[in-house]
Amino acid sequence: MADRRKPMRPVAPLPSADLPVVAIVGRPNVGKSTLFNRLVGRRQALVADTPGVTRDRKEGLALVRGRYVRLIDTAGLEEAAPETLFGRMRASSEGAVADASLVLFCIDARAGITPSDEHFAQWVRRQNRPILLIANKAEGRLGAASALEAYSLGLGEPLAVSAEHGEGLADLMAEIVDHLPPEPEPVDFMADAFGEDMFEGEGEEGEVVLPARPPGPMRIAIVGRPNAGKSTLMNALLGEERMITGPEPGLTRDSIAATLFDDGDQFEIVDTAGLRRKARIDEALEKMSVSASIEALKMAEVAVLVLDATLGVHEQDLQIARLIEREGRACVLALNKWDVVEDRNATRKAILDRLSISLAQMRGVPVVTFSALTGAGVQRLLPAVRDACTVWNARVPTGELNRWFESMLERHAPPLVDGRRLKLRYMTQVKSRPPTFVLFGTRAELLPDDYKRYLVNGMRETFDLPGVPIRLQLRGTKNPYAETGRKSR
Repeated sequence: MADRRKPMRPVAPLPSADLPVVAIVGRPNVGKSTLFNRLVGRRQALVADTPGVTRDRKEGLALVRGRYVRLIDTAGLEEAAPETLFGRMRASSEGAVADASLVLFCIDARAGITPSDEHFAQWVRRQNRPILLIANKAEGRLGAASALEAYSLGLGEPLAVSAEHGEGLADLMAEIVDHLPPEPEPVDFMADAFGEDMFEGEGEEGEVVLPARPPGPMRIAIVGRPNAGKSTLMNALLGEERMITGPEPGLTRDSIAATLFDDGDQFEIVDTAGLRRKARIDEALEKMSVSASIEALKMAEVAVLVLDATLGVHEQDLQIARLIEREGRACVLALNKWDVVEDRNATRKAILDRLSISLAQMRGVPVVTFSALTGAGVQRLLPAVRDACTVWNARVPTGELNRWFESMLERHAPPLVDGRRLKLRYMTQVKSRPPTFVLFGTRAELLPDDYKRYLVNGMRETFDLPGVPIRLQLRGTKNPYAETGRKSR
């Protein structure tokens, strides 16, 4: 039975296909991420006064003078061998330029023109892409005068801006729009939003029954400890080397989102930085990375918890699973590096036994085994995510729920509290995402935790709700004589 609520006008989907791509490139620490945040209108990329904060390409949707663009923040361009970390970062930036409709080449106006600026300006010129030269950190008169040195790069007139202070952005946006390819014919996105499948049908008394899951992409957060293979999994799902990977732990610093279409469904997948124990997080930059990972988890519908199957379940894995449960997200357990596991039956049993003992709320969580490096088994992940999301959105009819509730009371009556029996009357589901139920009754708020677990486990088994948090709230009946001091008969 679906949830019956008043029909709500959906938000029009933003145009996502065939948007012009604007890539921000330049050497490290010239303010590319700060400019990216200014143009997308929020602090989406990590910013710190440290060179090399950005490692992976980060995309954002920016509205520039009435036109949507896909804005890409890239790692700093540096000369390095291809097999090194900086070489892989440069290759990622080069890939962004290859896909770009417009390149914003940034320099630091305060530092002046460096040999790296000159070298990469020549490289960008050879890519045959429209280029705008951005002299960042050009606040005040002195900065604007310093920006004039950028003429020597041969990339045209430099645009003096200060991304940190918001100066010169209006002129920059105008130039971006002028250099974009012609805008395609407009599409009535709102008409597409109200398709025939928008509503499930008529409810009682003319109410409209909304679908179990709202329209839009399914949001997935890939979480786990450092070096568990999250970025490699992201690349395997996307079918391209989008994320920088390697043997070094902690390569991913920011939460990187990408859109994937699979079997008619749209997914927004977010790769997050590895979550370590709190006591081991010292640097301010790593604290920001962890905060970005937690924020991505809060915005997700399904969390894919990636474990290194060769190492089993670590205490930090359990802490991350508890965080997923506390945030009320659906979960899929992803056992990576399965191709090098010797005794697979014993490994799977040990992991599931540890989870069932330490995390009762994760009982029945779907498990997918694969090798992100070779791609074997990765195709089973998205179907498991779909199933977990369906359970997360599930609703139980009130009549069916209360028939089950009566049978549970008959099988095991509530215990006495302070020598008096609790009178539990009925239950109802108040929301999904995750499934949340309210139990009403006299002094119901005094119900012991072990009886609550008895009810929750029964709901999980009877109504087939594996692997998702189930919330059970208690509402006691108000005593009309409590405030007067009179005793009820």
